[in-house]
Amino acid sequence: MKNTQKDIRALSREELRDFFVSQGEKAFRGNQVYEWLWVKGAHSFDDMTNISKETRAFLDEHFVINHIKVDQMQRSSDGTIKNAVKLHDNLTVESVLIPTASRITACVSSQVGCSLNCKFCATARLKRMRNLNPDEIFDQVVAIDQQSRLYHNRPLSNIVFMGMGEPLMNYKNVVKSIEKITDPEGLGMSPKRITVSTSGVPKIIKKMADDEVKFNLAVSLHSALDDVRTDIMPFNEQMPLQELKEALQYWYVKTKKRITYEYVVWRGINDQDKDIEALIDFCLAVPSKVNLIEYNPIDDGQFQQADPLAIDRYVAKLEDRGITVTVRRSRGKDIDAACGQLANKNA
Repeated sequence: MKNTQKDIRALSREELRDFFVSQGEKAFRGNQVYEWLWVKGAHSFDDMTNISKETRAFLDEHFVINHIKVDQMQRSSDGTIKNAVKLHDNLTVESVLIPTASRITACVSSQVGCSLNCKFCATARLKRMRNLNPDEIFDQVVAIDQQSRLYHNRPLSNIVFMGMGEPLMNYKNVVKSIEKITDPEGLGMSPKRITVSTSGVPKIIKKMADDEVKFNLAVSLHSALDDVRTDIMPFNEQMPLQELKEALQYWYVKTKKRITYEYVVWRGINDQDKDIEALIDFCLAVPSKVNLIEYNPIDDGQFQQADPLAIDRYVAKLEDRGITVTVRRSRGKDIDAACGQLANKNA
């Protein structure tokens, strides 16, 4: 049966070469198949036109390509595209193409659902069903690159792991997917154009530093006061801010890469001067910059966009202390494609 066969993309180039040699074929056949899978993005063995029909049929008997399928695509009035991505086991994740004048960014998912319990995020309402495999993350990027060329006449330029799931809770597969994305014999993208966004898992941040990863790090901070952060992001009780700060200092010492803090300001939650001062202190602990993000409500409950004057106070006080700050306006709100809104409404 097809569903019991091994996904061929779980094999490395060397394993593919060894497989063909074991079957009495030339090792270079493994190179050809690898290129079809990771450079040309083949969806089936029939696509591999420089391989004989007999060999393709043989591969089809032994392996499967569990390719994703863009099950539904929504286009926003601002050019944003949201994909409902159907996986081989009929689970669904979402990915988003975000266009601006200077770049096209793919926002990709790393888990079906999420391991964490942030109260303001729609994805957190879905229990974590499983981690995505490296090829499933890779496929999201390929699909968005194709859409970018089709609808915006230019290739994908940046990737952010800010979709569904906590990337550091699927660290091994996320790193493997980035290796394929950045490999010259894969998509050949620069790691400098890739950002992994985490809610903050100190142990894994230190491991990333030890692994000497080349991509960028962003942290969804939202408060630099433990009591406030624990209230809105309950996992903070097990991984408090002091541990996070120490991990980020370790990261910077090892990588010399500045950290980006993603930060939403909500009315009545983190819009006071004490919140701003705590953020400043946290930022001064390690070279960093702050993205203040427009909030996208997921209901009419606890979390509401702060008054614009509160945002202005944040910007003024951060800049006064020499901290780089930008205000990021959300895109794709009309199709629920903005930050915090990914929740498989159409799954």
